[in-house]
Amino acid sequence: MAVLSRLGVNGDRLMGWINRLAKVGRQPNGDICRLAFTQEDLQARYLVQQWMMEAGLTVRTDAAGNLIGTYAGLLDGVPALATGSHIDTVPSGGAYDGVLGVLAGIEVVKTLQDNQVRLKHPLEVIVFTDEESSMVGARSMAGLVPESPADLKLRDGLNITDCLEAIGGNWEAIKTAKRGRDRIAAFVELHVEQGAVLERAGKEIGVVQGIVGMRRSKITILGQANHAGTTPMDMRQDALVAAAQVVLAVRDIALVMPGDPVATVGYLTVAPNAANIVPGQVELTVDIRDLSQGCMDAMQARLEAELRAIATATDTTISTELILFVPPSPATDRIQATIAAVCEDLHLSSISMPSRAGHDAMEMGRITDMGMIFVPSQQGLSHSGREYTPPEQCIQGANVLLQTFLRLDEMY
Repeated sequence: MAVLSRLGVNGDRLMGWINRLAKVGRQPNGDICRLAFTQEDLQARYLVQQWMMEAGLTVRTDAAGNLIGTYAGLLDGVPALATGSHIDTVPSGGAYDGVLGVLAGIEVVKTLQDNQVRLKHPLEVIVFTDEESSMVGARSMAGLVPESPADLKLRDGLNITDCLEAIGGNWEAIKTAKRGRDRIAAFVELHVEQGAVLERAGKEIGVVQGIVGMRRSKITILGQANHAGTTPMDMRQDALVAAAQVVLAVRDIALVMPGDPVATVGYLTVAPNAANIVPGQVELTVDIRDLSQGCMDAMQARLEAELRAIATATDTTISTELILFVPPSPATDRIQATIAAVCEDLHLSSISMPSRAGHDAMEMGRITDMGMIFVPSQQGLSHSGREYTPPEQCIQGANVLLQTFLRLDEMY
C-alpha cells in the first residue's frame, strides 16, 4: 500500500483529453452545446469509448444507453467500485461539468494499467445518459424510470425509445439496467463544484456531505381584480401584495432554520398584469432544498402556517400544489472520511460541504454507498463557456479519486 500511495495520475494526458473533448460541440461564442442524443453527443461518446479501451477497459452499453467501462479486478464474484459522470451538456455548457468526472475516471484506470496494478474489485467508469435533462441513465441504474416511455419527459418532445436506440440502448429492456449493492459496492464521483464556496474559502477539495433534496411547489393566490383608481386601499383583495408577503416569508423561514437550507421564489406571474388594475391572481413557485428531509418538512410546515396567516390578513385565497419532490441523497460517512484522509495525506486543504445541484451520484446513492469530490469552479461559473477549473486543480481532484479507490479497495 505504501508503494501505491505514491501513484499519481498523468496530468498532461488528462488535460489533453479534456481539451480535445471540449472541441466537440464548441460554438463560435465559446460555449459548448452537446445535447444528449445529438450527433455531437454521439461523437463525444465514440471518442470517450476509444479512450476507455486504450486504458484497458472492457466497454459495453446497457439498455439505458449508459456507457460502462470495466477494469477487471483480482477477485471473482465481488461487486465493482465505480466512478463516472456525464458528457452531455446544457445548450450553453462548458468543458468541465461532468466531463472531468468521466475523464478522471479513465485516467485513474490508465494510471493503474501503466503501473500494472489491479485492484481486488473490478473498477467501473460510467458515462451516464442525458444527465442534463431526463437523467434516464442514472435513474435507470437506480430502478427509478417510469413504466411508460411517455412519462419520461425529454427536451423538444423527443421520443426516448428512438433516442436510446440511436446510442445502443433499448427502452423495452430498460429494467435490465438496474444495479444494486450486489453489483456496485461503492460509487464516487469527481465533479467541479459549479459554485464559489471552495474558491471563497480558499480550499482545494470539497468533501461532499450529500446531495440536497428538493421540494418544489406551485402556490396560487386568488384575490379580486379591480380598478386601481376607484378601489380604496382598505377594500382591496390584492393578490400581489399577498405574494410579496409570501416571498419574504419564504426567505425568512430559510434564514431562521438550523443548518444551511435554501428556499427560493424564482417564478411569478401576475394577472391581469395591467398598470391600472389591482392584481386578482398570482402564481409563484417555491423551491426548498436541504440535506435533511426533516428540515425540509419543517420548512414546509412553517410555510403553510404563514400562508394561512397571509391569506387571512390580505383577504385572499391561497392554495399549494406539489410539483416536484426529490429526496436528499446523503454521502456515506466512511467514504467522506476516506476522501478527507486522502486530502490530508496529499497535503490538500479541504472542507465538508453539501452539493446543492443534482448529479448522477444522487441516484447512485439510493442503491449503494456514495461519495463525491468537488474541485473549485473559478468565480463559481458553470453551464457556461466561461466555466473553468485550472489544470492543477483538475489533477488534484483526479489524484484524490485515485487514492480514494486504492483505500476503498482495501476497505470493502
